[in-house]
Amino acid sequence: MPTLRFGKYLTVLAAALLLLPLAPGAVAADAEPVNGTTTAAVGTSATDTWQPPLSTRGRYVVDAAGNRFRLKSANWDGAQGSWDGSGSTADPANHHAGQNSYGIPLGLDRVPLSQLLADFHRLGINSVRLPFSNEMIHTTTPVPDVAVTANPELRGRTPLQVYDAVVAALAREGFAVILNNHTNTSRWCCGVDGNERWNSGQSTQQWSDDWVFMARRYAGEPRVVGADLYNEVRRDVLDDPNWGLGDAHDWYAAAQLAGDRILAEANPNLLIVIEGINWTGLPVDGLPHGRPTLTPARTLSHTLVATHKLVYSAHFYGYTGPNHSGATGIGETHDARYQDLTRDQLHQVLEDQAFFVSSTADQHFTAPVWISEFGIGSGESGTAARTWFGNITDYFADHDADFAYWPLVGWEGHDDWSLLRYDVSGHRYGILDESDWRGTAWNRLMAAPTRTGAVSPVPSRQMLATDHGDAVQSLRVRAGGDWNSGASKATCPDGQRLIGLGHSGVRGLCTDVSTGDLRAAGTAQTVVTDERHVPSGGDWASGYTKLQCPAGNFLIGYSRRGGRTSAGLCVPADRALAGAGRTVWFDRSDNRPSGAAGGDFAYGDYKGQCADDEYAAGIAYTTRFGAAQGPAALLCRKLN
Repeated sequence: MPTLRFGKYLTVLAAALLLLPLAPGAVAADAEPVNGTTTAAVGTSATDTWQPPLSTRGRYVVDAAGNRFRLKSANWDGAQGSWDGSGSTADPANHHAGQNSYGIPLGLDRVPLSQLLADFHRLGINSVRLPFSNEMIHTTTPVPDVAVTANPELRGRTPLQVYDAVVAALAREGFAVILNNHTNTSRWCCGVDGNERWNSGQSTQQWSDDWVFMARRYAGEPRVVGADLYNEVRRDVLDDPNWGLGDAHDWYAAAQLAGDRILAEANPNLLIVIEGINWTGLPVDGLPHGRPTLTPARTLSHTLVATHKLVYSAHFYGYTGPNHSGATGIGETHDARYQDLTRDQLHQVLEDQAFFVSSTADQHFTAPVWISEFGIGSGESGTAARTWFGNITDYFADHDADFAYWPLVGWEGHDDWSLLRYDVSGHRYGILDESDWRGTAWNRLMAAPTRTGAVSPVPSRQMLATDHGDAVQSLRVRAGGDWNSGASKATCPDGQRLIGLGHSGVRGLCTDVSTGDLRAAGTAQTVVTDERHVPSGGDWASGYTKLQCPAGNFLIGYSRRGGRTSAGLCVPADRALAGAGRTVWFDRSDNRPSGAAGGDFAYGDYKGQCADDEYAAGIAYTTRFGAAQGPAALLCRKLN
């Protein structure tokens, strides 16, 4: 959300940093911000024909019938809180833009819910990102009557119960609803405000517990389609978030935990939306700082317990930049803002920071990208800012991107960024008015040709990473307990097979290419720790210890103890497996098929990979003193 265009939190913190140059400190960045195409008319209903639940196929989100569902969304904020952190919460002047949301979606004091939803339809959106705070979940005090003046049926309800009513109303009207955990506390985001990380004011366990609670609460409403795990993860005063270091600030690991828990314990139908890291470092010229967004996913991506459920997201606002915090004056660096970039430069930065995830097919990180926040004020008069808005919406239109505008609803005379603004009498203003300059870009975005209709299934290629713990992504295997106690274990998601390994044994690659789900029904599995299944005369890696699957089985997992290979996990196939085999050595260099898909799934490591028409039937490693004892070779066999 566009908080720091006012420079408030950044200015205060930067001033403190200048006074205390030797003290550890931070500044939090603001929000960042074919086939089968049709043109949809703006203002027509976009909510009539889709079938929940949603899932993914390559770069696309699809509905239950396999038809493209482009997320044409907007953010209906308020339930995440509006207080700016100082002064009385009862004084509207102490709330963002003078708007006291009372911890519920904005506008319910001014406009009947039915009218709000009718106006949403007029915008042409088909989905709503609905922020909430963890504090909202646990608040038991009813909202004051003034908060729901235009909706008296909501009087006496807690913020969560009002949120329930809003979710139900959106679903009845055909909108897809994406739940968004925006903040820990009901304080306006996103500066140095105590909401920098998912665990800033609570434990990671409590945070994931709250997510399981919310996912279960709406599991009976199929049009609740997604869980957007946390908003704008960023630096706090003392430390940066990271992507894969295995500590308490590891956003990669926290998102993996919450996503898997939601799918395994609450609702397997939800999309799991994971936003990239919004800001790291100190915004001081000469010191490292910037906006990683989704760039870490190139070498470390998420593999959830349910395939085809991952969506990555990012935020972009014109007044911020790849290395610009968005501050003006104190705390401002000489880095370019997004609105300072030429059209071509901006489009390249969008690709480099986010859209490579969706534009590069057949990689371990390939997934839909949802730009879940971008926006600008109707009162903006700056040429650079207006040009940026046209350029970024053109990019979304030309690349058929999924998006969510920030914000959807506001008060007239208070927040001119809102698509729709309402005065105290409920009269509507905003982008539907001919006088709103944003309308030209918005209408082009909403009416641009877009892929529709059936999207063919595509193979999945997903990474396994045991850098800091187990990566057992098969629910069938999880149900059977710990298959190699004391070892670091990795197992492909159900429906996939192991096809690649890194020489260190830390990373692996799974796929369902050529076969779909190859595993037979039932719970049978074999943990292979020795050479008992290597047939006489079948020494495919002389001088090496060979962990070979029994006949008719294939590899779905592996384990290690420190740097030494420990075991392979094999399961029976649902069809005959008797293809010719070959040994793929990768202890001294990469050994992958020419043009192999999957990307760099074991960055910095030698990698071995079977071909798409093969399966892995064995792992070989050495126990020689002084030698690396990770996987050195794979036994790859042809699929019938």
